[in-house]
Amino acid sequence: MKCALVTGGSRGIGRAICQKLAEELNYHVLINYQGNKDAALETLALLEATGATGEILQFNVADIQETQAALQNWSVRNPEAVVEVIINNAGIARDGLFMWMSPDDWSSVLQVSLQGFYNVTNFFIQKLLRQRFGRIINIVSVSGVKGTAGQVNYSAAKAGVVGATKALALEVAKRNITVNAVAPGFIHTDMTAEMDEGELVKLIPANRFGKAEEVADLVCFLASKKSGYITGEVININGGIYS
Repeated sequence: MKCALVTGGSRGIGRAICQKLAEELNYHVLINYQGNKDAALETLALLEATGATGEILQFNVADIQETQAALQNWSVRNPEAVVEVIINNAGIARDGLFMWMSPDDWSSVLQVSLQGFYNVTNFFIQKLLRQRFGRIINIVSVSGVKGTAGQVNYSAAKAGVVGATKALALEVAKRNITVNAVAPGFIHTDMTAEMDEGELVKLIPANRFGKAEEVADLVCFLASKKSGYITGEVININGGIYS
């Protein structure tokens, strides 16, 4: 059984990625979630409605003990399963001006995105090296590439993942493992629902927010055999927002 793990897979971009990996690449998808079990089950139902397979897996990516225990338990229960694709998508935003940013608002955002990348990827990396194939795709952000006012914590977390992406790609390339980052701009999700779309669209040359499915299409390509010579890249999908 060939599997793909998507962290933060219950909603938004994560959900769209789960669907595409199942439908287009025929992966058995491990849908990670932290607290919203109903949303994770909805994602699983969407997969199963198309004849695909998957399962939900609860753990907080920011907690290394919890992450390792959940993944180890799953691995023991599924000795024949091979995880080929890891999508580090889980992330949280705690926006606000830096001068008023609390220590918790700073650290919690870094823990989920940056520490979460380590906790999940490090668990699997030796297995990927042994099987001599893997796709690691990190969902970052335009904020991590160019910086966004009011998001110093989020920008720092995502920029950290960008650096990790480029470095890890160099370490594992000889074993047919690619490591890439996808940097979305403004995408229609729960995370952007509160934003003033009318004003923000003026900043976007494409004159619209993106769709979660469009991000998922790019991720699906990077997860496929077609992308084997692309590694260490940060691919922007943002409607030309800063070009």
